[in-house]
Amino acid sequence: MLIEHYNFLNALYMTIITVTTIGYTEVHPLSDDGKIFNIILIILSFSTFTYALAKLTQLFASGELQKYFKTRQLMQAINKLNNHVIICGFGRNGQQAAHTLKAHKQNFVVIENSLHNINTWLAEDANLNYVHADATEDEALIKAGIERAKALIITLPADADNVFIVLSARSLNEHLQIISRASSPGSMIKLKKAGANSIIMPDKIGGKHMATLVSKPDVVEFIDFLSGEEGESINIEAIAYEMMPEDLRNKTLKEIMDWKKTGVNCIGVKNTDGKFLINPPKDTLITQGMKVIVLGTQQQIINMKLNVDQA
Repeated sequence: MLIEHYNFLNALYMTIITVTTIGYTEVHPLSDDGKIFNIILIILSFSTFTYALAKLTQLFASGELQKYFKTRQLMQAINKLNNHVIICGFGRNGQQAAHTLKAHKQNFVVIENSLHNINTWLAEDANLNYVHADATEDEALIKAGIERAKALIITLPADADNVFIVLSARSLNEHLQIISRASSPGSMIKLKKAGANSIIMPDKIGGKHMATLVSKPDVVEFIDFLSGEEGESINIEAIAYEMMPEDLRNKTLKEIMDWKKTGVNCIGVKNTDGKFLINPPKDTLITQGMKVIVLGTQQQIINMKLNVDQA
């Protein structure tokens, strides 16, 4: 328009046929300045197109584009989760926790920095919600939905990292249940002060478990059956006083268990001091702050909880 004094439509028409290399006849014969401008326009447009095509081919060849859409799909799935469990660290302990959660149909998200550990799981099960990042970073916890999660399991081998994650998680969600791994007894106090609800020492538990298998093998195997993958049809649940219908509060254990019988059995009661009463008598009064521990099949537990929710 400036050089050849074309109107807007003619100038646009000339630009389109030049950039697309169609090359129809010019609207008007070009001057020398117009020819120079056209040469520059052709070189620049062809170079831009070639560069864009090369970058697009590179994205497809390297898998970056596929990775982008996969990450976006994962984040959309994670953003839909609520009251889920987050597992920090996906080594042997983290994967074992994931197997148990999956067996009990609990939604979970994994935060892991090693693609090898993630790919090991994906080779057998492609349906894994994960965040490929360092679990000690607040951004990774937020991506995993820490504000909406109900529990956090920390399985990193370094106690210092575990303490750091507990501090970060507690500041992001004060109601979160935090279970952390510890390697040394001295770290247990620090983790507790940082805000962990429970601390597990795998080596200590493993040794105790093996010794108990010698003295009480049948009992240990039965407990493993209840809590492991093989016992997915058997559940142990805690029904809190606050979850019960109002007409069942401050009632005896017999009245509570006889209400809309679902077949579950009471195996214990947790009192207000946090102590457990095993196989409690039927006249035990359930009051504010107490919990009833029940045992039953998965369907029986679901029926009981449905009755409680509906009431």
